[in-house]
Parts: sequence; structure tokens; C-alpha cells
Amino acid sequence: MGIFSRMGDIINSNLNAMIDKAENPEKIARLIIQEMEDTLVEVRTDAARNIAERKELSRKAEAYKGRAGEWAAKAELALTKDREDLARGALAAKQQAEQMSEVVLKEIDILDEAVAKADGDLSKLQTKLDEAKAKHKALMMRTNVASGQIRMRTVLKDSKVDDALARYERMERKVDELEAHVEAFDLGSGESLESQFAALEADEAIEDELAALKASLKKPAKKAANK
Repeated sequence: MGIFSRMGDIINSNLNAMIDKAENPEKIARLIIQEMEDTLVEVRTDAARNIAERKELSRKAEAYKGRAGEWAAKAELALTKDREDLARGALAAKQQAEQMSEVVLKEIDILDEAVAKADGDLSKLQTKLDEAKAKHKALMMRTNVASGQIRMRTVLKDSKVDDALARYERMERKVDELEAHVEAFDLGSGESLESQFAALEADEAIEDELAALKASLKKPAKKAANK
């Protein structure tokens, strides 16, 4: 079973369960991302195990090749000693070692294929995971903005706000009226700047007229003294 097929079964199972429970989409998105992350960890663990097993099998293959070479040398030695029976036994052991080496090499090929496929699947899944995270982040940002706008519009359309503002305006009018009463008490209690200047001008006119009157009275007195 491939990585995406296996992951699809897990996600579909969880999604169906959550949809049945009417969970919200944000939770479903987080579940998908979590499943993808868990699958990445699982597949990387499997790939690491396959790589380690391949190294062990490579050592076994080299050992079988070395053993086959040793049996070949023994078969030659037996023939030089006219021990054809031993040579046959050595060649049989050589063939067995070679066959085991081929079996191990086939197992290595299978592991290489599995590691290569896992590498490709991991790359695709990582890309999908990055895309899912980016979309989830963008969706959450849009959700937060929309929620904020809804709250703002709810507040603006709330009659309680209008009532509070209307009460505030009425309070302002009452304060204005109180201040007006205070100012009204001061009306007529003091001379204005214009009235003070008018009084000065009137005093000056009186002084001028008084001086003229004094001067007119002094003139007959002077004439009488001269006679």
C-alpha cells in the first residue's frame, strides 16, 4: 500500500467521523495537517529502517561473494591433489554461496526501490503539507479578520450604543444649561469694557466743560480789577 493510499484511508476515516459529529472546518483542517505530519514521521522511520537493513544485506552479499571465492580456490586445490570428490563438494558450496548472494542482492534491489519510492512520496507529501499549512494560516487570518468585522458591525448596529450616545448628548446639553445659568448670574454685575471707556469719555467732557466754566468766570474778575 502506497503512502498516499494509506494516509488517505486514515484521513477519510477521521474526516467521516468528524463530519458525523458536525465539527467545524478549522478542526478538520488541523486534523488533516496532524495526520500528514504523523505520516511523514512514520514514512521517514520506515525509510531509515530500510536503509539500515540495506547496509546489513550489502555486508551479507559481500560475505557470500567472498565465501564463493574461497570455495572456488578450494576446488582448485582439491583438483591439484587429485581429489575430484572434494572439488565437486567445493564447487557445490561455491554455487550455494553465489545463489545466496543473488537472493540478497534481489532483496537489496527491493529495498532500494522502496527507499526511492519513499523519497519521492516524502517530497510530494512535504509539499502538500506546506501547502496545507499555508492555506490553513491564510484561512485563519481571513477568519479572524471577518470575525473582527462582524463584531465591529454588531457594535455599530447595536441600539444600546445609540442609546448611550443619545444619553451622552443629553448630558452635554444639561451641562451647557448649567454653565449658561452660571454665566447669567454674572450678567450686570460688572461694567463691560465699552461702558468703562464711555465713562472715561464722559468724565473727560465734564472736566473740559468745568475748565471752560472756570475760565469764563475768571475773565469778569480780571476786568473789574483792571478798572
